[in-house]
Amino acid sequence: MKVLVGMSGGVDSSVAALLLKKQGYEVIGATMVLFDDDKLKEGCLSSNAIKDAQMVCNKLGIKHHVIDLKIAFKKYVIDDFINAYKNGVTPNPCVCCNKYLKFGVLFKEAQKLGCDYVATGHYAKIKDGKLMVSTVKNKDQSYFLYGVDKNVLKHVIFPLDGFTSKEEIRRIAEENNLVVARKKDSQEICFIPDNDYVQFLRSKANLRSKEGNFVDKNGNVLGKHKGIINYTIGQRKGLGISSSHPLYVIKIDISNNEITLGSENDLYNNELECRNVNVLVDKLPSVVMAKIRFRASASLARLKTLENGNIKVIFKEPQRAITKGQSVVFYDKEGVVLGGGIII
Repeated sequence: MKVLVGMSGGVDSSVAALLLKKQGYEVIGATMVLFDDDKLKEGCLSSNAIKDAQMVCNKLGIKHHVIDLKIAFKKYVIDDFINAYKNGVTPNPCVCCNKYLKFGVLFKEAQKLGCDYVATGHYAKIKDGKLMVSTVKNKDQSYFLYGVDKNVLKHVIFPLDGFTSKEEIRRIAEENNLVVARKKDSQEICFIPDNDYVQFLRSKANLRSKEGNFVDKNGNVLGKHKGIINYTIGQRKGLGISSSHPLYVIKIDISNNEITLGSENDLYNNELECRNVNVLVDKLPSVVMAKIRFRASASLARLKTLENGNIKVIFKEPQRAITKGQSVVFYDKEGVVLGGGIII
């Protein structure tokens, strides 16, 4: 069986290719060229990524393809990221990249090359064609994968499921003399140098910070903010507001250029609505386990499909800092990923 491995030049995807070859697959490596920025010195979008992936493929004795996807990356990831901040919401670019690039365009490339499967270095699990949480819960990345087309899942392999630590992966790379064994991990947002997203928005989208008012829940002005793009729901640090009790961002109003501040208790809510819902099973159940961010715990919730196709999610217990633009992902009690959508 033939498998195309998305190789970023990092240790995870390199070891994924190594493991698949040892398991008897005919392996082809593919590196996606997504973005040009000389400031990116590390990670999957750096200038070293292609060279490192090629060296690993040469070591493993497998073919390596370079696929130029800069136009698609701009359309599905960069533009979405910029538009989200223009509209006062907080995007999740990894969800878009997985859906449209790694398991969208890359999967189509795999088909062109006659591959039966596509594989990556994600920590997740495929069982009977269903996406599941990783066997090692603290490594699980299934949250970022809910947007993948369910018809693609039966053609996906995640070779790293079951490994307990990054050090274990690095050790395998060292034992097999892979040059990327001690390469640094990618930064949080792969296309933004030093994770300075505000500077990125200024330089790439000419998006400027316009001062406005901080207000309380009653509309009373508390002070001036430095521009909506600098803030997200739940933020406490960097507000520059004196108060007798801690203040948090609880609402962002793009139309009035206002940011509402409140207490810790004001951050909790037990309902949300989501759009662009992707379903990975035949039918969504009415009761699920749901999580509103990658690091959050899944909580019991009830789903209600609305006339416009959006889904209303009602949690049994209030959730902290529900953030527009982030994803809510649904699971069953066995860890099967049922689907998810973008919080609005």
